[in-house]
Amino acid sequence: MADNPFTRHPKEVGETYFEHMGIAAGVGLQMAVGALACFVHAVFPFLCVRTGSATIERLHRRINKRVEGPNWERHPII
Repeated sequence: MADNPFTRHPKEVGETYFEHMGIAAGVGLQMAVGALACFVHAVFPFLCVRTGSATIERLHRRINKRVEGPNWERHPII
């Protein structure tokens, strides 16, 4: 098991499998909530006026902090 596909990428960014799972799941959940807010805003433009863009800005800052992690230049943000 020298090259396990489940741990290869997390190891490259300096995380364990479970650390990476938690971070990726958290980002995905925040994206889903932001997307839902955008759909609500599409139907009711007076609701969730800044929720979608605020979610994008927050995730952008969070992910950019991680760019400085180990070996990130080899594996850009997807």
